[in-house]
Amino acid sequence: MEGKLFLVPTPIGNLEDMTFRAIRILKEADVILAEDTRTSAPMLKHFGIDKKAYSHHQHNEHQATSEIIKFLKEGKMVALISDAGTPAISDPGFFLVREAIKNDLAVECLPGATAFVPALVNSGLPSDAFVFEGFLPVKKGRQTRFKKLVEEERTIVLYESPHRLLKTLEEFAQYLGADRQASVSRELTKLYEETVRGTLTEIKSHFENNILKGEFVICIAGAEEVKKKAKYDRDN
Repeated sequence: MEGKLFLVPTPIGNLEDMTFRAIRILKEADVILAEDTRTSAPMLKHFGIDKKAYSHHQHNEHQATSEIIKFLKEGKMVALISDAGTPAISDPGFFLVREAIKNDLAVECLPGATAFVPALVNSGLPSDAFVFEGFLPVKKGRQTRFKKLVEEERTIVLYESPHRLLKTLEEFAQYLGADRQASVSRELTKLYEETVRGTLTEIKSHFENNILKGEFVICIAGAEEVKKKAKYDRDN
């Protein structure tokens, strides 16, 4: 009997967000793959999962995948976790999933924590249609991406690091307009969770005067929302 690859979401901060099913799957797994074993070890210990995790990250996933496929074909149950959140969402996992599917192996992703979902719902911006951009290119292709997003009608959602947040907000203000409505969430589910809403300029000003720490999710109103607001303002 062939095995199965499980993608197991882990908490993005608050350990109470771990699901009972996720704990069970990790306890039953023959092999646990982790993005960074130093990060996953305390979490696994907290939930009483007494197993060694093996590294599976962007620098070794191509080389390691053939061995993992072999384990799966031998009937092994393999669980993949990232440092936080759902594997393959701006984290390693896509390549392994694709190869498992190519080999007609079973793949199952458990529901669970993902940073951009609560950030989007909490933003107050339309969530019925949105585009998730992950991390923008740092250099090559960055300006091209901004130009494409100018015409994007759906709510734009992306991740950003603390040291590039202000630059990214400034660039969005240049391309989309300083008064474009947006929301920035940081440290979701953690002690210092914060969500700042307003125009791109207002949000940038806030973070210019506050400590830039943690992981950030940016949500920006799409062009369609801007059109609706303009029509509402005209009619009222």
